[in-house]
Amino acid sequence: MLLSLVVHTYSLRYWFPAAVMLGTAPAYLLSWGVWRLLSTVLPARLYHRVDDHIYTVYQSMVLFFFEHYTGVEIVIYGDIPKKKENVVYLSNHQSTADWIIADMLATRQNALGHVRYVLKDGLKWLPLYGWYFSQHGGIYVKRSAKFNEKIMRRKLLSQAELGTPMYLVIFPEGTRYNPEFKGVISDSQAFAAKEGLAVLKHILTPRMKASYVAIQSMKDHLDAVYDITVAYEGTMTAGGQRCAAPSMPEFLCKECPRVHIYFERVDMREIPPEPGFFRRWLHERFEVKDKLMTTFYESDEPGKKCRFPGEGRVSPLSLTKTLPSLLVLSGLTLPMLLTEPGRKLYVRTWICGTLLGWLWVHISP
Repeated sequence: MLLSLVVHTYSLRYWFPAAVMLGTAPAYLLSWGVWRLLSTVLPARLYHRVDDHIYTVYQSMVLFFFEHYTGVEIVIYGDIPKKKENVVYLSNHQSTADWIIADMLATRQNALGHVRYVLKDGLKWLPLYGWYFSQHGGIYVKRSAKFNEKIMRRKLLSQAELGTPMYLVIFPEGTRYNPEFKGVISDSQAFAAKEGLAVLKHILTPRMKASYVAIQSMKDHLDAVYDITVAYEGTMTAGGQRCAAPSMPEFLCKECPRVHIYFERVDMREIPPEPGFFRRWLHERFEVKDKLMTTFYESDEPGKKCRFPGEGRVSPLSLTKTLPSLLVLSGLTLPMLLTEPGRKLYVRTWICGTLLGWLWVHISP
């Protein structure tokens, strides 16, 4: 009985925030849909500006749960610019929560609405969200030989020509690093050795295509590249071995006490335009990440394990950044659920929005 109660309580730690985040989606998408219809006769720049503000409301609500609800400490190494910039954000990838880390940094620059993602193609089938992420400037890509450079370049160029603020998040490894997936790691290391590149231990060998296309397509629009290395504290076994990073549910269940983020800003002038040199540059950036992660997990020096080199500072997020958004979206959702017409509209939004979204991503390039 007691064990059952403990398990039930633990599951609620995840299901409550998940229910709120998913449950407010129809109200959010309906609000966005109204604006999209009204903006059809307005300049595209104005549509994007308001869309970014609407997107900020939803993502701020998400951050309420991932930061304030979990109580996680965000420790940042390096100086994040206070002003907003147009950037490509390159990071190591080890968890579904990595997308949230990008939001955490962006909101500290008041640039949360500018976040757009390069996502693996399968995610476009997510109910409601898959279609909307594309509408907000996200780009779905297929791996290896199926990667369509022309589509990605065309979409990025169109946004750059409109002057769309850009905080484009890319994970060059292409898939998550999980120490339990020995085959993925060994294949990545074998590929690096075959190509004459340094073999990485705590990072997968980066693939250059999406990063190269993004940076070259928008080189006149971008201010910098943000080179980000993320480590989740609490991801070591009692024997000192690295274990899997927390998934989104585990993160929401408060299984990660601290996230360590190493930030480095790279000026556009430092990035080589020629593909061969760019590939080498990108791999060298990931070699640095690998050394940082090796220090984090393996250092024997006092005070260096489970931290990055240099001074790390805890960066708390003000509740005023997230709580108002939670209240706004809850205020839009509850009236829908409390009346019969509202409940019908709510269900229809889920069903019709999902089906129309699937049709859109199926027929659009």
